[in-house]
Amino acid sequence: MYLRQENRSYSWLLCVAALLFTAAAAYGQSGRTISTPAPEGGVSVKAMFDQANGYSKAKFAEFETKKIKYNEALRLQTEREQKQLAAKHAAAAQTRTDLKPDDLYYLGLLYWIAENLDGTNAALKKYLGSGETVPDKAQTARSIIAVIAAKQRRLDDAAAVVAEYLKNTPIRLADRARMEIELAKALYGEKRFSEASDHASEAYKAAKAVLIESGPSQRGLDETLDTAMQWFESLRAADDQKAADAALEDLKKTASSIGSSSMYAYAADKLIVYMIETGRKPLAMETYRSTLAAAVKDLPIRQSHDAAVRQLKRREQQFRLLGETAPEFAPIDKWFPGSPRTVRSLRGKVVLLDFWATWCGPCFDAFPSLAEWHRDYAADGLVILGMTRYYGIGEGVPLDEPAEIEFLLRFKKDQDLPYDFVVSKGQTTQFLYAATGLPTTVLIDRKGVIRYIESGTNPTRMEELRQVMLKLLREK
Repeated sequence: MYLRQENRSYSWLLCVAALLFTAAAAYGQSGRTISTPAPEGGVSVKAMFDQANGYSKAKFAEFETKKIKYNEALRLQTEREQKQLAAKHAAAAQTRTDLKPDDLYYLGLLYWIAENLDGTNAALKKYLGSGETVPDKAQTARSIIAVIAAKQRRLDDAAAVVAEYLKNTPIRLADRARMEIELAKALYGEKRFSEASDHASEAYKAAKAVLIESGPSQRGLDETLDTAMQWFESLRAADDQKAADAALEDLKKTASSIGSSSMYAYAADKLIVYMIETGRKPLAMETYRSTLAAAVKDLPIRQSHDAAVRQLKRREQQFRLLGETAPEFAPIDKWFPGSPRTVRSLRGKVVLLDFWATWCGPCFDAFPSLAEWHRDYAADGLVILGMTRYYGIGEGVPLDEPAEIEFLLRFKKDQDLPYDFVVSKGQTTQFLYAATGLPTTVLIDRKGVIRYIESGTNPTRMEELRQVMLKLLREK
């Protein structure tokens, strides 16, 4: 995604820690950050919540002060510790016989941080049934209960709680967006696409209103994007082409209103690709050209419209390749462990080309998924090819071609990559597939037509790639 460029610094982590969906900070009002050991008996349930809720933020601040280098394992470990602390406090609070309504509320939030959905649901329902609620907290409780019901696919219950929320005050748009998007996702999973689009539309409206009112923030951008894309995906699944186009156009207008070049380019990109996928390639390419021209007006700040135009221009050749017959590989120097094959000889298979290099850090992120997919779907007709070329280097050491092949053989074994590697002498194949940026992934269907092409990688894109791959495998 254009919007999610990870900044691996602790200032970024402090924000993420506070905004994790599982963290009750999104629902509670905590002004304290405590990093001391768990409170002893007699401490209020709210104090327990405050400590658990502030745990990750306090730890990440500590890591930054101590200059401890960030890594993903450290982040995950800290999040696990936060959940464990919340679960410990919730278990201790649950044993008390003198819990007041306010205690029940914070007990529910402790369970929420610990990802104990049943515990959260039970505690917050008791709070609502106590007869001693505070409007603000009651609405928070309802919003969480609605989200839980949607996650557990109790769709009628979720819809009823959303309706109850809307009858009361205060109505917070952020809560509305979360409830509606979870319900939309659940309905989408049940293939109730029309209903899903209705709820996703409401989620998008709420998220957009928050974004415009509060001003651009990474969280606001992500939530607006996520709700818009769920709305679009639901409309696409419902075969409502006109409304799906309109959803992406609306996202582009929202991006224009807040001056977000990344969101603007993303929405335009999705619209162009969708038009190609639905057999409207001439219109898609006209939309590409008109968007480049309109960007100056839509994004008046020169830096913004220049950024959007650059992002879209980088995709032009990939847009042109989509829906076309895949070109033959340029002469291949080495193909191992299998034997060289032509693109034409692979007809009848779904072919995934992964353009990568050993020096490309983001390329490594895709390896576990690619290895798993090879093992799970090769029997169904999936062929994965790791496309690389001679770079004359390995682990920072200059290598001639025979030595580089030996290095690639060791690399393949060390990374446990079971699919074939394809090594070229030059960049011709990369140019043919518009893979000048690494990593680039191409999916070719059983008829030899390019159906997906994207550069870069992140969890969202890998899931998108997986869904397209599975769709192509189902086609005969």
